[in-house]
Parts: sequence; structure tokens; C-alpha cells
Amino acid sequence: MIASLEGTVSQILDDSLVINVGGVGFRVYVPKNVCKEAELYKSRVFFTYLVVREDALTLFGFETLEERDLFVLLLGANGVGPRTALAIISTMSIGLIRKAILAEEADLFTRVPGVGKKTAQSIVLQLQGKIKGEMPEMDRSTRDIDTEVLDALTGLGYSVVEAQSAIQMIPKDAPKDLETRLRLALQYFS
Repeated sequence: MIASLEGTVSQILDDSLVINVGGVGFRVYVPKNVCKEAELYKSRVFFTYLVVREDALTLFGFETLEERDLFVLLLGANGVGPRTALAIISTMSIGLIRKAILAEEADLFTRVPGVGKKTAQSIVLQLQGKIKGEMPEMDRSTRDIDTEVLDALTGLGYSVVEAQSAIQMIPKDAPKDLETRLRLALQYFS
């Protein structure tokens, strides 16, 4: 198995990069933000996972070991293939994925293109005991309101990752009403 790859970016495609390592170009499928930030002829290091199929060998690359390990865990859920797992990591932050699994909030996964309700529930059920960490203490009403804030922010055009980052910046002692929490989240973007 190819565990990591270090080389020069020789081509940037929509969903992947071609990394030149010792004269050989490896096509590596990476999260969307990595493609957007990539620069030609710059050296990059990726932690990789090789998917072997009857008709193809496909290499997936990640900037951190944590992302790669989460990708492998996601592949263990029924209905989640490599492209879907990569889409989840491209759309959601690692913290949000963990939160969704630990708090059993399958609906957060349905915001990822290609992930339906059944697949989202499957991810939560099958990865429940495999995700390490503890859910931060937060009462149920705050979680419900923050879900509404997340919906409002994504409705305004922010990505799920941006919206989640803004919600995490809301002070812990902030009022629990939707309007105030939404205003505080929007301040994060200004």
C-alpha cells in the first residue's frame, strides 16, 4: 500500500492533482479545498489510501493523518464508497463529522451531495463506537437552535464548514434564542 506521497504538483484537475514523484505522475484524488489551494510546481506531501478494484487502482490523498483515518472509517459504513467518503470530508470539517456521529445527528450528513437519509443513518449507526472523543456538553435546546442557525447560514450561501466554524465561535454564555445566535454567527464573517 502507498501510505504517503511527496512530490511536485504537475497538474491540477477538478477533483484531483497529478503529483510528480521521481519522474512518475500519480493522480491523487483530494478534497475540493486542496484542489482549489494547490499551486503548480509546488512540493506537496499527502497521506494516501489506495483503493484496489478489479478494473482500477485509485489513490486518495489527504493533508493530515486524521483526515485519512476518518476517510478509511467512513469506507466501513454501508453505502459509503470512496467518492462519497471524499465528498463528506470535502464538505464537512473533521470536528463536524465527529459531532454528527457522537451526537447522532444524521441529518448533518444529508447536506453532502450524494448522501441520502439511509446512508446518513448508516454512517452514524456503524461508526458510533469507532469515533474517539467526547461530545462537548451542550443542552438539547442549544443543539436544536444551533442546527437551525446552521440551516439559516447554509441557506444564505455559506458552506457547511463555514457555518459550523461560525457556530463554534458563538460564546458559550450567549443567549439561547435563534435570532441572537444567528446574529453572533454572522459577525464571524465580518
